[in-house]
Amino acid sequence: MKKSMSILAVLALGAGLLSGCGGSDEGSSESGKTTPDGKVKLTAIMTKHPLTQEFSKMEWLQKAEEKAGVEIEWQEVSADWGQKKGALLAGGDIPDLIIGPNAITDADYAQFPGLFEDMTPLITADAPNVQKMFDEKPETKAIATQLDGKIYGLPKYQRFWPDTTTRQYINKQWLDNLGLKEPTNWDELYDVLVAFKEKDANGNGDANDEIPMDFAPSGTGGFGAFMPTMLLGSQGITLTDNSGLGYFVEDGQVKNFFTDERYKDLVAFLHKCFAAGLINPEVFTQDYTKYQSVARGNGDTAAVGFTWGWEVTDRVGNTLAPQYESIAPLKETASSTDQLSWSYDYNSLNYGVNMVSLASTSKNKDAAMKFINELYDPTVSMQVLFGSLGTNIKDNGDGSYAVLPPEDKAMDPGTWKWTTSWADNGPMYISDSLKLELGTDMQSVGAQTEPLKAALDGIDKEKDVLPSMFIKYSVEDNNAMSLNNTAMLSLTMSKWAEWITKGGVEDQWAGYVDNVKKTGVDRNIEIIQKYYDDYMSKN
Repeated sequence: MKKSMSILAVLALGAGLLSGCGGSDEGSSESGKTTPDGKVKLTAIMTKHPLTQEFSKMEWLQKAEEKAGVEIEWQEVSADWGQKKGALLAGGDIPDLIIGPNAITDADYAQFPGLFEDMTPLITADAPNVQKMFDEKPETKAIATQLDGKIYGLPKYQRFWPDTTTRQYINKQWLDNLGLKEPTNWDELYDVLVAFKEKDANGNGDANDEIPMDFAPSGTGGFGAFMPTMLLGSQGITLTDNSGLGYFVEDGQVKNFFTDERYKDLVAFLHKCFAAGLINPEVFTQDYTKYQSVARGNGDTAAVGFTWGWEVTDRVGNTLAPQYESIAPLKETASSTDQLSWSYDYNSLNYGVNMVSLASTSKNKDAAMKFINELYDPTVSMQVLFGSLGTNIKDNGDGSYAVLPPEDKAMDPGTWKWTTSWADNGPMYISDSLKLELGTDMQSVGAQTEPLKAALDGIDKEKDVLPSMFIKYSVEDNNAMSLNNTAMLSLTMSKWAEWITKGGVEDQWAGYVDNVKKTGVDRNIEIIQKYYDDYMSKN
């Protein structure tokens, strides 16, 4: 599962900025020294999910450090990494390891040459588990290797995930209470949301406590999962890996939806909903944890009518889950003939880019690589993903394993996973030969994806999917695109929030498009098109 959060001021590596630090209080100067019992001291930062508990409580992690002969002083970051990272990299004093999904990007490697270690020789010497992943899944080595042949960041492979991160849910009980049918287009959705707001849909006698629509916070770093950009599929736009920066491919042509008329229509619809009080008024100020907790309602009284999420128990909890159903993509209008699409995320769900990077200044690179190697042992990797053996995973004793239900029966399996381990944010290799029975949430994801199946099956994987993960750019092009994207997001994400809450997209659209183009988005499209064409010609 992927939870949505933005992964894109002088940084102090203390408790004031980096919450939940584990290990000793000593600074990065301790890196490379040894403990009294001979373990090598290392420092590390990880971008973790807000739900994730302190690393000191993770038994599997303590065992991995023990086996590698290291003791790691952890800095655990669950918010504002984009801002903190900029100051950290500019200062050049980085920890031995930086861990998390694309926490350090290809653009960062290009912008800060010499700051990170080429791990190629270390993999050969100290990381047989990583080498095995490369041998068994050659695409993982392709993901990791820069154009100059060097490897600065290692990928992940987690195998079990479906074609898309996001499903859309509606409270079927509310529909039944009000005698309404499941909406099939935006107009019908609007009418349903109005009814949810005005007619005491949850039946508790209070007609003002329903939230007709809620979606994940977008922040300033671009879009992620569980956001209403999914409705761009109503107009035939195929998002890829949630299209955080707006880039997508249509019939082989790279485009950006931030300047597409269809995006304008979506924003106008969302403003119509917001102005009518149909969207959670805190949608742009709540964090992800609040987004999750609000949808859990109060006992068996639901609070949210229509929303997006990974899996129904993960989104609304065990108690309310039976009230909800996953529904198909909506048409824009009843008469629309657009081919319905959705977000195709298979690559980003099952693979990950730059999950762990090693500082070139590390005083004990061999020890750091031995720890990294432990993470890529398939038996350890399944614990990275689902939690420790014994508490989260059962060892069947015959070489097979099973994900256990939460110890707290009131907790859903998704929250259990994200609370007790690194989950999808960790480096891992879940080999195809590993025998692991999945938990009930992963088993149910397939059934909840069925309403999306026709749209997902209709996506032309050759002409309408941008294989971003498998494309590597030159240093020059990476630097250029990074600067342009930063400028673009500064404008577009503020307008996204402004237009939905206050309106004005129709009147301001032409000038806005001109301003977006001034950020260099067209140049980025040209660059991406060149690399996309080259990749497609070879694959």
